[in-house]
Amino acid sequence: MPAIGVLTMELRLEESHSLKEKRHVVQSLKDRLRSRFNVSVAEIEHQDTWQRATLAAVTVASDRIHAGKVLQSVEEDAAAMAGPALVGVNLEWIE
Repeated sequence: MPAIGVLTMELRLEESHSLKEKRHVVQSLKDRLRSRFNVSVAEIEHQDTWQRATLAAVTVASDRIHAGKVLQSVEEDAAAMAGPALVGVNLEWIE
């Protein structure tokens, strides 16, 4: 049975002073994660808030071990790119 993993990441963008600045940061992160890890990424909350963003990265794999490794790599890369702006991460499995 395939494994579907959802990694939710909360960002606080303290240096963002407009939606345009925020969207630039969010779009860069989304593009990087999509291209490096072949995951689906979307901003799922706080679209109209300047200094907050919640992203979800989703992967489907043949087993939970492989999906977990992919999402762990996504989390590590997002943490490296966002630094202290990444304030929360949650992993869920869809059965």
